[in-house]
Amino acid sequence: MGTSQSSKGPMGGVPIIPPWVPDARVSPGSAEPLNIAPLGRFTGARRSLCSFARSGFPGDMRRGIGRYVHDGYGGAPTASTRFGSTVSTAAALYAVLSSLSAGRPPVAGSSLEPTLLAGRPSRQIIDAIVEEVRPSDGTQDAEASRASLREALSEIRLKFKEAQLLRLSPEQRDFVVERFVAMDVYHRFILDLGKTIQDKAPSAASGLTRLNEVRQYIKETVSESFQKLREPGQGLSPAEVKESVRLALLETMQAFEAFSE
Repeated sequence: MGTSQSSKGPMGGVPIIPPWVPDARVSPGSAEPLNIAPLGRFTGARRSLCSFARSGFPGDMRRGIGRYVHDGYGGAPTASTRFGSTVSTAAALYAVLSSLSAGRPPVAGSSLEPTLLAGRPSRQIIDAIVEEVRPSDGTQDAEASRASLREALSEIRLKFKEAQLLRLSPEQRDFVVERFVAMDVYHRFILDLGKTIQDKAPSAASGLTRLNEVRQYIKETVSESFQKLREPGQGLSPAEVKESVRLALLETMQAFEAFSE
């Protein structure tokens, strides 16, 4: 994301959960969406991430992300609530992929008519899916999610060589949703604190290496969170995608926060 590298992240004195973010609380009262962020909310996270940027020590990275959740967002419940747009976008993504796999457009008159998309390059199909799932609205959240969608859809063939975007199996759809959630968490983190790592790394190359390590850690943690929620051999239930993503995000934030001390 071009703008993320120059972002200094959100400041204190503003709502932790912006008012435009959809309510993704797992249960009523689990987080207050309009809590005001304290000044210096990311000080502890930056301290650990500066050490990580210089040394590459994984413990500093985990502690920095833990403080990011604990201090910066007031703990796992509020942090997971911040990703309300991720929840709604993940549900829309699953619905669109399910419709395409069944050979029909998501809604009548949609540009995602499988017969019209058949034979087109993967990039065009991905662009069409992104436009359907998360149209641009000028917000950072939308741009982050659009980038996350593209990455998730592009990675499907790295795991499933035979995958066809218009005919994804249930397992493949689950993977795309899971990877989208991981990428959206990563992009939010980069918007908030990515510049800290880039600025404090010994070189531009080592800065990119550190960011890739953060990315991999987030991907692994999100994947483990989804796995914990699934029954053995079971995938996401179409009727409960939103709830599954909410719970996976909460589990992920709790896993991050566990390293905050």
